[in-house]
Formats: sequence, structure tokens, C-alpha cells
Amino acid sequence: MLIIGSIIIVSIVLILVILYFTKKGIVNSYHKKVSDLEVKKNLVASTPVLLELSKVEPIIKNEKMEVKYNNWHDDFISLKENELVQIDDMLVDLDMYIEKGDYKTCRYRLAKTEMEIYKAREIANDILDQVKEITLSEEKYRSIVTKLKAKYRRLSNDYNNHKDMYDDMQEAIELQFENIEKRFLDFEKVMDKNEYTEVVHIVKALDTIIDHMGIVVEEVPDLLLMSRQIIPNRLKEIKTTADNMEKEGFPLEYLNIDYNIEESEKNINAVLDKVKVLNLEDCMFELKTMLEYLDSIFVDFEKERLSRKVYEEMEKDFSKKLDNTNKLVEDIYNQLEDIKNMYDLNEEDVDIIHDVKKTLIVINDDYKKLVSKEKASSAPYSVLHKEIDALTKRLKNMEEDLDKALKSLGNMHDDEVRAREQLDEIRDFLKKCKEKMRTYKLPVITDNYFVELSEANEAIEEIVKELDRKPIVIKTLNTRVDTARDLVLKLYNTTNEMIKTAKLAEMAIVYGNRYRSFYDDVDMGLLDAEELFAKGDYKDALDISIKSASLVDKDIYQKLLNIYDN
Repeated sequence: MLIIGSIIIVSIVLILVILYFTKKGIVNSYHKKVSDLEVKKNLVASTPVLLELSKVEPIIKNEKMEVKYNNWHDDFISLKENELVQIDDMLVDLDMYIEKGDYKTCRYRLAKTEMEIYKAREIANDILDQVKEITLSEEKYRSIVTKLKAKYRRLSNDYNNHKDMYDDMQEAIELQFENIEKRFLDFEKVMDKNEYTEVVHIVKALDTIIDHMGIVVEEVPDLLLMSRQIIPNRLKEIKTTADNMEKEGFPLEYLNIDYNIEESEKNINAVLDKVKVLNLEDCMFELKTMLEYLDSIFVDFEKERLSRKVYEEMEKDFSKKLDNTNKLVEDIYNQLEDIKNMYDLNEEDVDIIHDVKKTLIVINDDYKKLVSKEKASSAPYSVLHKEIDALTKRLKNMEEDLDKALKSLGNMHDDEVRAREQLDEIRDFLKKCKEKMRTYKLPVITDNYFVELSEANEAIEEIVKELDRKPIVIKTLNTRVDTARDLVLKLYNTTNEMIKTAKLAEMAIVYGNRYRSFYDDVDMGLLDAEELFAKGDYKDALDISIKSASLVDKDIYQKLLNIYDN
């Protein structure tokens, strides 16, 4: 119980101590805020307005300035005796609320007091700025005007050194310079009277006028040169060039040369009127824009000359190509029925030829219209160039379609010619097979030879039938040719193989005869081989004869092959 009681007592003491120090921290925090506000209030009260006003007293030379001085003095004294005294009372009230522990009201009063101090500071700073505007005006505006005088002297020297470049604008520019000098005199008069409110307007006016005169001195010579020499000369050159080109047959109506020259002259006069009163706004831009437009006209002239040259070359080539294409298509179209009777054309090939004919008719009509435009000079050459280029491309596309159809027809004709040539070659090949078979007088010719011979003859007859059929079906004809060629080649291989086998068997039997009287097995084998040979079984005869002879000579087969090949 004593331990528990001791713990409770210690805890209560700790809580009380914590609460005490917490409250003390809060109180100190609020006191610090009040102290900071008091410092800010004192800074407002110490604003050096009265010190600056003391500098104004010696320069008061007119009633207007005196009224301003009195107002600034009275406003600052009123601020100190009223607003700042009221703020002192608010700070005292804050200490009272802190002591009472009324922190809610204290926070509200703190914010309100801070706002009042802010307002008082703004009033004091505003009065100070107005006073400084007067006290610093002498030095400030004298410095500005000194720089403006230096700038003015440079402009005046630039103008006088190049006076002859300004022509009849000299009087207006010199009057403006005199106006600037008068403004400098006005500045001195106002400064002598300490009328600083007027000084601001004079200095601003001087700055504006001198900047404007800088533009005038810099741009007027260029503006006069462009508007009185460069652009008028350019207009004359355009007019002369346009007249010469029209005499040479160039249609230039689309450029509206006369109207644009007239409008350009009006614009030049308008710019000169503005320059005479020194109103240079947008003048340089307008003249440069005009020059760019005039330069573009020369570009159009060159474009027309080049287009005419290119057009004439393209038109000449196109005309020749069109004539040749017309003749070719006409010939094909006139022979189309004969071609259809000769070959089994598909509908796609026929449609291509019809489409080419229709397209060619349209191209011819468009070309006639183009030539009419050229003769009537109703369109510029730049347009004619584009149109002849488009026609050339259309004709080229049409020729590609025509080439496709001609290639198909050409392939059919080539296939027919090639089939006839190959028919002769196949017949000749078959003839050689027969002659070779007759050369080697075999005792018996096997049945498979006659079967293959019959098949080859029938395949040749099928080629002849396809060539005699009208219209010729090229696909079928090619198939017949391929079949006949394969069958004759097969017969040729059969003929060679039969003759070779028979000849080797005969040679093996002859070679083995030398050993028959010495070896019974060789003799018996050769007898069987002779019987098979007489029956036409050349392969078995060769096998038996080789086996028989190899009993004596193992290399007999290779020796026979070497003899046969040689």
C-alpha cells in the first residue's frame, strides 16, 4: 500500500509539473508574439518620413509643392497619434488576455493587431515613397535626361552626316529635332521651379520622341530609296518583261500584271504620305512585302519560260508516241477477230484490248483540247506543262496494259512456233531411234520397244492435231509437246539400253569361248546365255555370261565396259 501510494503521489506531482511547464510554454509563446508585434509597431513609428520631409523644405518654391508637403506631414503625424496609439492599446489588451488565460480571444486579437500594423506600415511606406520621389527627382531625372541628350546628339550627328539621303524629308525631320530641343528647355525650366510632377511627363515625352526619331533617322533613307527607286524600277522591269513575253506568245493574263502594278503604285504613294508625316508604322514591312511579291513575279516569268521549253519537248515526244500507239492499237484491233480465231484467247486478254482502245480515245481527245489551248493562248505554259505531263503518264500506264496483252498474244505465237520446231526435233529424234535399232541387227526386239514406239507416234499425232485445230489452245498444245518429247526420250533410252545390253552379252559370250574347252562350268553357262540371247532375253544372257567368264577372269565385266565405251 505504501509503494502504491508513493507511486500515485509521484505521478500526481509529475502531472502537475508537466501542466505547469506546458502552461508556462503557452504563455511565453503568446508573450513572444506580442513582443514581435510591438517591434513591428515600433519600426512603423520609426519610418524616416520626417527626415525625408526635412529635405523637401528647402526646395519648396510653389504653392502646389507646399500643399503636398503639408499633407504628407499631417498624414504621418496623424498615423503616429491615432493608428499607432490604438495599436498600443491593443497590445496592452493582449497582455491582459494572456494573463487571464483567454487564449481563444487572444488569438483573434493577435490577428487583428497584426492586420492593423500591416495597414499602418503600408501608409507610412506610401508617404515615404511619395516624399522620396521628390527628394530623389533631381538626381534621377537629371541622369535620365543626360543619357537622352547623348542619344539625341548621336542621332543629330548621324542625320547631319547623311543629310542628302533624306531628300524632301529634311524639313520635317529638322522640325522634329527642334521640338526635342524645346522639350529639353522645358525640362530645365520645370526643374528650376521644382515642379517634379511635370518633370515625369516631359521625360517620358522626350524618351518617346527620341526613340521615334531613332527609327526615323535609320529607316527613312531606306524607305525613300525603296519607294522612289528600287520598287518603281522593278515595276518598269516587270512591265517591259511582261510585254516582251506576250509578244513571244506567253499567255500571262493569270498574273494580272497591269492591275498589280497599279495597286503597287497606290501602295507606294500611301507609304510616302505616311513617311512625310514621319509615321513609319508598318511602312518597312509593307515595302518589303511588296518587293517579295515583285520578286515572285520574276520567278513566275522564269517558270513560264522553263515550262514552255519543257512543254514543247514533251509535246513533241508525246505526239510521236501517241501516233505510234494509235497505229499499233488500230492494227491489233483490226486483227482481233483473226487472232481470236487463231488462238483460244481468254476474256481477260480481250477485255484489256477493249479497255486500251477506250482509254486511247479519251487520251486523244484530251490531247486535242490541250493543243487547242496552246493555239488559243488560253492557258499559261505552266498549266500546259502539267497537263502534258499528266497525259504522258496516262499514256505510259495505258502502254503497260497494252504490253501485257501483247505479251500474252506474243507468248501464244511463240508457243505455236516453238511447238512446230519441237515437233520437227521430236520426229527427227524418233527417226534416229529407229535407224539405230536397224543398225544393230538384233535377233529379237522386245515388245516394250514397240509399245513405247507406238506411244511416241500417237503423241506426235496429237501435236499435229492440236496445231491443225482452230483456234489453237496453247495450254493443251504445250502439254502435248511435253508428253511427246518425254515419250520419245523414253524410247531413246530404251533403245540405247537394249542395244548396249545385247552388245555386252555378245561380247561376254565371245570372250568366254576361249575358256569353254578348259572349263565345263564356263561351257555350260555360255550355252544357257546363247539360248537366252537367241530368245531376246539380253539382260539374263549378259548376267549368265558374265558369271561364267568371271570364274576364270574376275575383272571381265569392267574390261567389257571399257571396250564398249572405247
